[in-house]
Amino acid sequence: MADSTVTTSPRRRAGAPTLEEVAELAGVSRSTASRAINGGLRVSPEAQASVDAAIAQLGFTPNRAARSLVTRRSDSVALVVPEPDERVLTDPFFAGTLNGLSGALAPTDLQLVLLIVRPGDNARATRYLRNGHVDGAIVVSHHQDNALDRALADSHLPHVFVGRPLEGDREVRHVDLDNRLGGRIATEHLVSHGRRRIGTLAGPQDMAAGLDRLVGWHDALRAAGLPDDAVATGDFTVAGGAAAATELLDRHPDIDALFAASDLMAVGALSVLAERGLTVPDDVAVVGYDNLGVAESTKPPLTTITNPVVAMARRAGQMLVDQLAGSLSRPSR
Repeated sequence: MADSTVTTSPRRRAGAPTLEEVAELAGVSRSTASRAINGGLRVSPEAQASVDAAIAQLGFTPNRAARSLVTRRSDSVALVVPEPDERVLTDPFFAGTLNGLSGALAPTDLQLVLLIVRPGDNARATRYLRNGHVDGAIVVSHHQDNALDRALADSHLPHVFVGRPLEGDREVRHVDLDNRLGGRIATEHLVSHGRRRIGTLAGPQDMAAGLDRLVGWHDALRAAGLPDDAVATGDFTVAGGAAAATELLDRHPDIDALFAASDLMAVGALSVLAERGLTVPDDVAVVGYDNLGVAESTKPPLTTITNPVVAMARRAGQMLVDQLAGSLSRPSR
């Protein structure tokens, strides 16, 4: 009879493979196998490769609950949106945010949790963020509300804001563009086309974007020697834009141009202008802000300032991933 080679492998019990079996097959200790599975801290490249090969051969699936006990991590991050549900579901800004953030998290094992913070519901959201349900948070569409800012700061939970938070006494990690410059560019465009009575539908004044775009509008008109008193405030929604446009036209029927601080508010303004028999751009020129797909669907197509929401959210996600990687490299107390 010809000689045969016999390959031995760990004795398998019925059921799913265990951590002990992974360690035995990899030729490492149980603790090394556990560290390799749970992030690779203090594990040599050779041991990591052996554990990875054993996992693949055995079809081992880590127990997430047990892993969380070891790593004190949930492997999830929250997208915190302090807005009503209907805003989140209908505003293309939030779709762009999800797109960018998902792109940043795709190369990782992190799962995304959407946390909608309804008006007056900060306490519940704060408890959730503090109680270890997520490893970090991205905050978008933040209104001036120190409760959420302070809760994140006090919890030491890694976090990044998309958009500059209105917080004057501490540095906050955030990703933003120059909204003041954007407001100025939009208004200068209207001035360059011969418009002399330019109104604005400003965004919420408890948000940095709303404040900064309004300041840019003021800057451009003052530099051109034009009046800058035709202001009405909306909430970045179609309905808010329509209400603000109605108020503005009632007070200033002589305006020949509008800068709307969001495309959705510009859409609301277009409907009001049409109801009053005013044509765009002949009677009233309109410039919006965001360029997230709305501008192409209006009649006429809307001139708008691009707000790179997808890129900003992706960058914020990358910053958060970097923070989490840094916290992993630090020894736990």
